[in-house]
Amino acid sequence: MQGLSTTQPEIYQGQFGEFTITDSDRTGVIIYRTGLAIAAFSVAIGVILLLWQGATPPVLTALTVLYALFSVALGVSLWTIHIYLGVLHRLLQLFWAIGTLAAVGLALQYPQPLALTAYNQPIALFSIGFTFAALTGIYFKEAFCFNRLETKLLTPLVPILLLGHLIGFLTVEAEQFLLAMWAIFYSIFALRKLIQPIPPDIGDKSVFDYLKKKGVGN
Repeated sequence: MQGLSTTQPEIYQGQFGEFTITDSDRTGVIIYRTGLAIAAFSVAIGVILLLWQGATPPVLTALTVLYALFSVALGVSLWTIHIYLGVLHRLLQLFWAIGTLAAVGLALQYPQPLALTAYNQPIALFSIGFTFAALTGIYFKEAFCFNRLETKLLTPLVPILLLGHLIGFLTVEAEQFLLAMWAIFYSIFALRKLIQPIPPDIGDKSVFDYLKKKGVGN
């Protein structure tokens, strides 16, 4: 019929065949990036409050709320991230779940704010650290796939900060510096993801199909 036209989906050539990108694929990427942005800005706001006003009761209360927002947003991103190896994807999700359950348990067990519990008790930081191990997995994946400078810096930065505090080889000034760098680089990462073209985050769907048939994909 004249006056009507249909838009054919763009066909991409993958390693194991052709594939198309659906609206559902694009929605998943948008949700993934939105989760990253919310998590990143939760960290940034928390760091700003802590470095600006110190560990006052209102700041500690705000940190608990911001951490909850960070954790939920990170979980959403881990649900929608595209990772070729299904076992790695599930491992990152498992790490997030362990860290989240640990945080909830600590918040219920101890009367003091969660930030103080994590800061003062190494075992608490170790258990919550599973969440940050999952986050580091995202940094590593993004550094490997997109060769971004900020993710290359974030990949070792977060473990150094947490392990440094856990073992006690970092001074307070060094921890504050690393916290500030984490907030800055994480915000840069999240902002750059928001303006990045969508197809690269979806990846080669023919590889996903191939790995799924082999039993190692998502």
